[in-house]
Amino acid sequence: MLDQEAIIKVNNLSVSYNGKIAFSGISFAAAPRQIIGVIGPNGAGKSTLIKAIMGLVQADEGSVEIMSQALTKACKRIAYVPQRNSIDFDFPVLVEDVVLMGRFPHLKWWEFPGKRDYELVMECLEQVDMVDYRKRQIGHLSGGQQQRVFLARALAQEAELFFLDEPFAGIDMTSENMIMKLLKDLRDRGKTLFVVHHDLSKAETYFDSLILLKNKLIAYGKKDEVFQIDRLKEAYDGKVATFPGKEQLMVVNS
Repeated sequence: MLDQEAIIKVNNLSVSYNGKIAFSGISFAAAPRQIIGVIGPNGAGKSTLIKAIMGLVQADEGSVEIMSQALTKACKRIAYVPQRNSIDFDFPVLVEDVVLMGRFPHLKWWEFPGKRDYELVMECLEQVDMVDYRKRQIGHLSGGQQQRVFLARALAQEAELFFLDEPFAGIDMTSENMIMKLLKDLRDRGKTLFVVHHDLSKAETYFDSLILLKNKLIAYGKKDEVFQIDRLKEAYDGKVATFPGKEQLMVVNS
């Protein structure tokens, strides 16, 4: 049953590419003010799900309601941090200009950024400890630094709802810890965050709730309810092992 107070309601959502099903029949209602991990094996439809929710890919059927509005009315309140491998880092753009792009949804088409917009850019760079790099080209940064810049861009948008696609892939542990702390701070300030993630060993530590996929919804709910060995085995074709004396699970030969 869909919760009337949910920040997102997904009803019977299905997506396919060139006749191949990415996922089908997904329905859930997500409560606000939490970090929701989207987990599942490679090819399970994780990235496609968040893109379909945002309207970046067309659904075959189903509907999405965000903050009790149609997507077209809620889009300014949504921020997206894509996978790093989908971004052209050869394009010559400065770090501060990347973050300034987060202000564009708040400007009329004829408006230029104002003093407050530039002040907010600096504030967001400070939050991710990247002020000293503001005049660097984005392509000259490390993977972790690049991810922090794109998170700063999302912060500059002043969104209520954040979607992050594999934000920890290929980054250093310092950046990962900093980003995770910032995500928890955002949650504590009332924001809702969806994070596509592949590392099962950190799922219980990082997230409040989980969406477990394998081309369909295996489970959605609080992390303790979803992070169960039987459900994980269903998603990962049984390739999940536990270790005696350790409350840890891992995928075997995935």
